[in-house]
Amino acid sequence: MLPQPPTKLFIHHTDSPNSTDYSLQHAYALARSIQNDHIKNRGWVDSGQQFTLTRGAHALEGRHRSLEALRRGDEHVQGAHCYAQNDFAVGIENEGNYMTAAPRAEHYAALVELSAYICAQFGIRAYQIYGHRNFNATDCPGDQLYAMLPRLRADVATRIGGDPTPAAWTTLRAGATGERVRALQYQLRAHGATVIADGSFGPGTESAVRTFQSSVHASVDGEAGPQTWNQLHRQLARGSSGEAVKAVQNQLNAAGIPVGTVDGAFGPATESGVRTFQTRAKFPVDGVVDPRTLARLTA
Repeated sequence: MLPQPPTKLFIHHTDSPNSTDYSLQHAYALARSIQNDHIKNRGWVDSGQQFTLTRGAHALEGRHRSLEALRRGDEHVQGAHCYAQNDFAVGIENEGNYMTAAPRAEHYAALVELSAYICAQFGIRAYQIYGHRNFNATDCPGDQLYAMLPRLRADVATRIGGDPTPAAWTTLRAGATGERVRALQYQLRAHGATVIADGSFGPGTESAVRTFQSSVHASVDGEAGPQTWNQLHRQLARGSSGEAVKAVQNQLNAAGIPVGTVDGAFGPATESGVRTFQTRAKFPVDGVVDPRTLARLTA
C-alpha cells in the first residue's frame, strides 16, 4: 500500500473473447482466471489491475485491498498493469477484445460509473483518464475502446466536474531547437540521461530519447511525442527538487514569468509562477505541475 492516492486512471481490455455470458458467476470465474494467470504465468503477487469490469457490467476487485484503498481515498495499492506507471495509476481491466468491436452499452455505462467513482474518491481529474497505449507500446485497450476515451472523459466530467480536455503535447524531433528542447533535456536528465541541456535536439538527445523509450516500454522512434512525454512527466509540487523542476523553472522564465535562478528547488517563487501561469491558461490554479500544465508550458 502506497501512502498517497493515484493521480491517473488507466483503461485496459483483457484481449479475451467477447463472451455472451453476462452472469455474476462468469464474472467470478473471469476474475479468478486472471488472478491465476498473473500469479502463475507472470510471477506477480496478485492480479495486476486494481479493478475488473465484465461484459455483464459486473465490477470486481482485482488486486487485494484495492477496494479498501478506494473507499479510503488516500492510499494506493501498487498494481502491475502499466510499465513505469504503477506507482501513480489505478487500472480497470475491461473484459473483451475491443480492436474491432465496441463495448456493450451496459458495459460502457458501468465503466462511466466506476470511473467517476474512482476519480471522485482519489481526486483524479477527468482529463487524467488514459488508455494503456498512451504510455506503453501496446494496442490496449483496443482501437474501438480507445476511440471512446474522449467520450468517457466527458461523461466522467459531467459527474465530477472539471474540463475533460487532456494534455496536448508538442512532438519534438531531431533538428528542433529552443527552450522546449531544453525542457525535454532536463526531463531526460531527471530519468538518468547524461544529455546536456543546451536546447539543441541533436544526436545525443535523440539517443537519450531512444534509451528512455526502451526503458519504459514505450514505442522507440527517437521522437519526443505524447507517449514519451507522458512517461517522462512526474507530477511536481512545492517541495519537489531536481532536473524536472529545472524544466519548469526554465519554461516559466521563458514565458515571461520570472521565478529566479533555475536551481531545481520547487519553492515559493516557483509555486507562485506556476499559479500565475495556470491563471493565464485558465487551468485549475493549484500550483501543481500536472501533465496539462507542463504540456502548455512546453507548447
